[in-house]
Amino acid sequence: MSELQIGIIGGTRGMGKWFADFLQREGYTVHVSGRATGMGFPEMAQVCQVVVVSVPISITGEIISRIGPLMKKEALLMDLTSVKRDPVKRMMEFSVSDVIGCHPLFGPQVLSLEGSHVALCPGRGDRWLPWLKGVLEKNGARVVVTTPEKHDAMMAIVQGLNHLNTVAMGMTLGKTGFGLFDMSGFTTPLFEAKIEIIRKIFNDNPRLYAEIMTMNPDVREIFRLYEESLAELKGVINHGDADGLTTLMDAYAARLWPLS
Repeated sequence: MSELQIGIIGGTRGMGKWFADFLQREGYTVHVSGRATGMGFPEMAQVCQVVVVSVPISITGEIISRIGPLMKKEALLMDLTSVKRDPVKRMMEFSVSDVIGCHPLFGPQVLSLEGSHVALCPGRGDRWLPWLKGVLEKNGARVVVTTPEKHDAMMAIVQGLNHLNTVAMGMTLGKTGFGLFDMSGFTTPLFEAKIEIIRKIFNDNPRLYAEIMTMNPDVREIFRLYEESLAELKGVINHGDADGLTTLMDAYAARLWPLS
């Protein structure tokens, strides 16, 4: 399929650019579309057998509604967003083409697919899945084929809970009254590593992480469990109950690592 022409909407930066560069290295002809540059949607849908939507989650639905009706039945429409239920549903609704939701579980700074996870959520048709899965696995990716519902439930934990914890820690640090410079003589390597993660989340692209946390409905249940866990911790800490906290941690360790 090296003669394939592939269009990437949002292919001028971020994961869209990463995917465009990757596919070009694989020998495919790739056309990109940015906010004000590149190939227009009608032309892209006409000449490309595969079209990839790689834009912020908040506008993914709008872009799908524009490109979807232009797609050919034998073509593939896919997306690269961090949530899958709504994009896959919209691609099915607005197009007659094959549909696959794709989520590369890494950032654009990654140089190689080797060892990286990629989630694929087939929506319609079975022609294109072997091709996409094959291209990814040939380059060392660990591909999981799943449903949009399971994907979003897992991402509520892997991304939602992770970022929730990071943002909560950053906000708490901001409330202490101490600046990071004040803490510099007292930090541990683990604390410094966490501070670097907080810096990345708060400064590099906060909108991206905000959308991941707010636009996956499954995160709401994770937030409820997070509040419940904080309440459990508050009870034993306010009573100075180290034995109780140790027992609590042991009980949850047994749930997480039952064979340890």
